Amino acid sequence: MLLLAALIANTFGLSAIWIAFFCTNAAALIVFGIGLQSAHDIARWRREQAGLASIPLGRSQKWLVAVVTSPWTTEDTREPDRFDRWSGSVFLAGQSFASRVGARPLWIFCLALVACLIVCAGWSVRADDIALGTMTFLIIAVCLTFAFLLLVTERRLAAIDAVEWPEAKAISQLARVPIFVLVLSCFCLFLSARGSGLSIKLLAALGGFVGLVGLEFLLRALASMFRPQNDSREPVLIATSVVAGALRWPPQPLASVQSELRTKHGIDLRQIWAFSFMRKAAPSIILGTLLLGWLLSGVREIPMTDRGVYERFGRAEAILHSGLHIGLPWPFGRLIPVENGSVHELATSVSTNGDGEALADAEGPAPESANRLWDASHISEKSQLIASGGGQSFQIVNMDVRFVYRIGLSDQAAMKAAYRVADLPALIESTANRVLVHDFARRTLEDVLSKGRLSLANDIASAVQKNMDELNSGVEILAVVVEAIHPPAGAANAFHGVQAAQIRAKALVARERGTAAEQANEARLNASLQQDNATATAREGIAASEVVKLRFQAEQSAFHEAGQAFLTEEYFNQLTMGLSHSKALVLDHRIGGSIAPTLDLRSMMSPVDPDTSPKPGTPYQSEETGP
Repeated sequence: MLLLAALIANTFGLSAIWIAFFCTNAAALIVFGIGLQSAHDIARWRREQAGLASIPLGRSQKWLVAVVTSPWTTEDTREPDRFDRWSGSVFLAGQSFASRVGARPLWIFCLALVACLIVCAGWSVRADDIALGTMTFLIIAVCLTFAFLLLVTERRLAAIDAVEWPEAKAISQLARVPIFVLVLSCFCLFLSARGSGLSIKLLAALGGFVGLVGLEFLLRALASMFRPQNDSREPVLIATSVVAGALRWPPQPLASVQSELRTKHGIDLRQIWAFSFMRKAAPSIILGTLLLGWLLSGVREIPMTDRGVYERFGRAEAILHSGLHIGLPWPFGRLIPVENGSVHELATSVSTNGDGEALADAEGPAPESANRLWDASHISEKSQLIASGGGQSFQIVNMDVRFVYRIGLSDQAAMKAAYRVADLPALIESTANRVLVHDFARRTLEDVLSKGRLSLANDIASAVQKNMDELNSGVEILAVVVEAIHPPAGAANAFHGVQAAQIRAKALVARERGTAAEQANEARLNASLQQDNATATAREGIAASEVVKLRFQAEQSAFHEAGQAFLTEEYFNQLTMGLSHSKALVLDHRIGGSIAPTLDLRSMMSPVDPDTSPKPGTPYQSEETGP
């Protein structure tokens, strides 16, 4: 029933304390049953030797024996097949083996092995708390009732005289095992309902105790297999246990060993003077050794890489550095170890359980921690939200930020680290995560991935150090190493495309700006040239007008002073200038006397075109000749 209950508890995923409870009690009852079976075999042999009739088997026992032996006892006229012959051979071989080694040791060996396997199957040291309900109280009540019945049986066996039944004393000692386990396991259930973590550990200790008894039975049964098997000799009780014999008051752990040596080998340890002296001197020697060990607990050695906070009667007295120190023994004096300059590295996204990565082969591929490609997610990276400069409300990047820290070298920092911080890596990790969230909330993607990355590590280090100082943790942040910051692995290709588009857009903008600057400079140059030409032309016009003005004023002044002479002179000057580059014919009207000269201005050359004569109807154009 207990094994069935353990199977049901395992099937429905109940707390491990239930499985341990049922398995431990089942194994304890099996151990008690092994003792009863061994004593029953001896009693049956005595009945057979005395010629008494054996106790008849019950109906269920007869049916079970008939079912087991029916394949080999049924008379059949047909020829047995191969399977029947093979099974019959195996059965005969098993009977021969059992007759050689003995059925009783083999049976005890198998039952003890089953008990040990049950203990191993239900053994556990971690379990959740349970709630005390009606079913729990009912199970505890049934177990305590059964323990009371076993206690009555144990008292009845202990009261039997050794002459009447020699094995009664050994069976009564074995009966204490399930009683002890049942009572303490119920107490463990009560402790587990109160939230105590000691319950599952106490159950594990009970399972270990039952396992030791089963292991002792295994060894005794194995040793009995090598003894000569003789049915004419009274069998020996195999199921006796020194471990189970320890459940007595006052405890006498060596009494059974001494009794067995005296009865079987004739050795009486009480007659040996050395053992008597050792028994008398043992208490004082043990007490002296314990006292010396307790006094030596005040001597403490601190290695070179550590230091310690020395407490005297619960008060911190001083910081002890490396060396040998003497103080009050425990618990009056206590030393709390503190690191002395040890540098640690903490990744904000990796659990600090102490499991390091295996060393990579120098000739083999690089480890996963050395992979910094964007197209793969790494265990040391953590996703972080940052502000968005575009239409999105936020953006996501993967980052690998590591903090290098140590406990401060001053005595005050050691005091703070020893008394104010329970879990230093967890404190740094939580503080760093909070600082990262606040710091990235005011940064953009372009700022994080480009120019802002240079100042990111310094900003994070100063912010974390400020928080550590406010918490009085005694931690000194040595450096913040930004291993990698990039978009998530799924958006790596898209981000590369965005970067390429941004680069192309910036190049196009720069090219257009250069073209615009070139055209603006060229237009500015042309405007400057035109402005200079216009200025020069205007200046030349002004200068020419001034010259004309001065000439006019000079001529006017000369006319007022010379009169007609100036005009005649000016006339001849203008005439000289006009005729200087022309062919002139000077005629004097006084040559011909009274006959006026005649100037023939007609061309003496023959006409080129004979048809140049005037057409009929064209009026005659006469040549006018002036004097």
